[in-house]
Amino acid sequence: MNRFRVGLTRDFLTSSGELTLGDIGLEALRKVPSVAIDFFSEYLPEVAPEQIAGYDAVISLAPKYTRETLAGADMKLSVLARIGVGYDMVDVAALTERHVILTITPDGVRRPMAVGIVTFILALSTQLLGKDRLVRQGGWKDKLNVKAYGLTGKVLGSIGLGNIGRELFSLIKPFEMVHLAVDPFVRPEEIAGQGLGIELVDLETVIRRSDFLCVICPLSPQTHHLLGERELSWMKPTAFLVNTSRGAIVDQAALYRALKERRIRGAALDVLEVEPIPEGDPLLGLDNVILTPHSLCWTDECFRMMGESAVRSVLAVLRGDTPQHVVNREVLDQPGMRAKLETNRARWIAATSSGE
Repeated sequence: MNRFRVGLTRDFLTSSGELTLGDIGLEALRKVPSVAIDFFSEYLPEVAPEQIAGYDAVISLAPKYTRETLAGADMKLSVLARIGVGYDMVDVAALTERHVILTITPDGVRRPMAVGIVTFILALSTQLLGKDRLVRQGGWKDKLNVKAYGLTGKVLGSIGLGNIGRELFSLIKPFEMVHLAVDPFVRPEEIAGQGLGIELVDLETVIRRSDFLCVICPLSPQTHHLLGERELSWMKPTAFLVNTSRGAIVDQAALYRALKERRIRGAALDVLEVEPIPEGDPLLGLDNVILTPHSLCWTDECFRMMGESAVRSVLAVLRGDTPQHVVNREVLDQPGMRAKLETNRARWIAATSSGE
């Protein structure tokens, strides 16, 4: 039987062989007799050519895919299905040149990530960590000294208005905040009928007006250090910054200075410019920043939905169809890619008609 081989990167398994993320929907693949599933034999931060050789599809978690990864590989590969929404660890142009589809899983991460952002906003506004420290340090009687802040009428601004941004505004609507956003790829008519009350403005306006400024845009050459010394100086001294996208979108050194000098009230960061955060990083010494290890949305719900989304992408390619959430859509018009999909479709028809 000419099986459709699916490889998963080794970081899906613990050292004892258990699934690190729990249920990620692999049963849907296992039910297909013509599919064979393997895990990479080892974890490498940058995937080696021999690791992807012979696979029709790869489901990937954290490692990088560079031009070197793809240069010497047996390019039977049709799809790289990445768990998550970011793809800055993937050389997209190199994938496209080798006729490989790249998919991501925004439908899986949308709700859990938006919930995580709301969690950050509530923790900042209630001064949750400050009150926790007060109790632990025996300062119960000093509780009036920890000032919390209501959300009604406050301005929530988002840099980015994709799936996660819109879900955030939907979830937080009952708090009766003012909703602002900037996104060069979104037109006002796209959101006019959604009932979210979002005003599209320019970058400077959203920074200057926001009481809670959320970074929810992809990292690219255009967004690298999008928020630097100048942009942070536009923020209100009473404002909070929330970054759950990528650390390098914010100039971390400039942010540290703004927090240290109390030029902004505080921040909550799930992402940093260097991950994991180095021992002794000055951010660790601040009491007005919440830090989480790039895992804010990691719940059983998130892992299951992202996994199921990646599996749907693989199954679509197995059938010779176009999956959802393709990053490099230009690859779909390439003769080499069309040939792969036609081959997959023929294999699928042959397998299903023979009862394999």
